[in-house]
Amino acid sequence: MHTTTMPLYAAIASTLATIERCKSARSSFLPNHEAHLRKLLDMLPSGSGLDSGTQLLEGECKSNKLVFQADFHHMNGHGMYDGWSEHHVIVTPSLETGAVIRITGRNRNSIKDYLHDVFHHALFQGVDPHPIGST
Repeated sequence: MHTTTMPLYAAIASTLATIERCKSARSSFLPNHEAHLRKLLDMLPSGSGLDSGTQLLEGECKSNKLVFQADFHHMNGHGMYDGWSEHHVIVTPSLETGAVIRITGRNRNSIKDYLHDVFHHALFQGVDPHPIGST
């Protein structure tokens, strides 16, 4: 059996679109796709400063944009937590690279470079795009 993978960002976008179609059609498959979306979202960065995890902001997502909330818990030079910075991670399509990641919010301690690296690694990993029982 041949397994096809797609980048995590594409699987999330595809699953969101499928969920919207299921809602419109009042499909009995809706719970399957919602469960699959939860599994995909569990693959997003959490910990190592992203102490509140990563949340999908479904109300801000569109067919050509994913938006995630990813607040960062900063530490000072003594290893003590000393505040948060609030960030949105915005993913949009690109003909050249597949997707572009943009990080909003304050660039405290050059955190945006770190967040970009962390989210690029997570969002470009290959995943199974099909939930169990959907094929």
